[in-house]
Amino acid sequence: MRTADIIANAARNAFRSRLRTTLTVLSLFVGAFTLTLTTALGAGVNDYVTRQVATVSTGDALLVAPAASAESTEGPTPFEADGRQQATQPNPLGSGTLLNSDDLEAMRGTEGVDRVEPVRQITIDWIATADGDAQDRYELDINPSSSLGRSDLVAGDQLDNRTDTAQVILQEDYVDALGYDGAESAIGQTVALGYTDAMQSERTIEAEVAGIARASLFAAGAGANESLTDAVTEAQAIPGQPEAYVLAVAHLDGTGPGGAVTDEDVEDVKSRLADADLAGQTVEDQLGVIQTVINGIIGVLSAFSVIALLAASFGIVNTLLMSVQERTREIGLMKAMGMSNGRVFSLFSLEAVVIGFLGSAIGAVAAIGLGSAISTALSAGPLADLPGLTILLFDPANVAIVILVIMLVAFLSGVLPARRAARQDPIDSLRYE
Repeated sequence: MRTADIIANAARNAFRSRLRTTLTVLSLFVGAFTLTLTTALGAGVNDYVTRQVATVSTGDALLVAPAASAESTEGPTPFEADGRQQATQPNPLGSGTLLNSDDLEAMRGTEGVDRVEPVRQITIDWIATADGDAQDRYELDINPSSSLGRSDLVAGDQLDNRTDTAQVILQEDYVDALGYDGAESAIGQTVALGYTDAMQSERTIEAEVAGIARASLFAAGAGANESLTDAVTEAQAIPGQPEAYVLAVAHLDGTGPGGAVTDEDVEDVKSRLADADLAGQTVEDQLGVIQTVINGIIGVLSAFSVIALLAASFGIVNTLLMSVQERTREIGLMKAMGMSNGRVFSLFSLEAVVIGFLGSAIGAVAAIGLGSAISTALSAGPLADLPGLTILLFDPANVAIVILVIMLVAFLSGVLPARRAARQDPIDSLRYE
């Protein structure tokens, strides 16, 4: 019997007992459906997070804050007049302590660090158009690290830290609120920013809208360039109080080809900063924490798929064992006519593969259909504030891998019945009643 004939016979024989085979296919369907959805969920979320990080990560910088070990003491923390100040809230690295000028000098003197840019926290009370009145003011939060990173722009340009003109990058929802016709029309417009100085007096500063940004996981709030930040920081600084910084960005010297910063460069600088009670993290480090949580959740969901597949594998074993028993005389006849043990094994193994393919393919197609509808509905509803997020991303390669894995599980499940069929004695099989 030729290989093509074996495949054709296996496909036909798989449905000799249609009810039994259908039930087995349905059990595989559940596993394939769930596994395809969880794989798509992981691909969608990780793709979005990776693209968000690409908008703020330059690959050659570390976010630096006081190390946690510097804050941990037994009992109350001793007061030091020249020591670090405590922050009103933790910075993005989770530290509750502010950097001081000594910390900046220590960073600048660290081998492998090219330059250091401190991040200053400023408070803006409101924003309005330059010619607007008091009734058209809106609250505005400034992202402290915005001048050092990149924004995911809808329109306009990134902040220019070399200009003396104060600039801001606004989020999309401010476009309509401020009365602009669209994101493009807001670019280059002048807005008024109100804030309170150190003497509790109200002040106003004008800034140019440089860009309009999408909502982001890593860049909450509006962006302000150094000219704007410096002006407001000077006005809000308390006389006689030393400067303190939320965190700092250390730009590294690279030792890789073309001056590229390598992983070894990053780890070496982190180690040297730790000696100065400073902790450095890349944006990718922060991403790793998020991805670990995401992958943990997806792993738990995938475990339920694996359980369903294990249950389905026993169904395949049962289906084929029953098939071998019912076709004992047929097996004896095939072997008496010269069919080898290997061909018999292949015939029954391929029956298992056919069942696995049907269950996985139907489950994957159903998951893609339902998942695409759910993803579209979520993007237009609860997830509308996260543009660009496809919560369920069905990558053809991932779908193909799911189908192949389930076909492999089906094949392995069919090995025992196939071996039993291949080892049968043709004379005893022909005598079987």
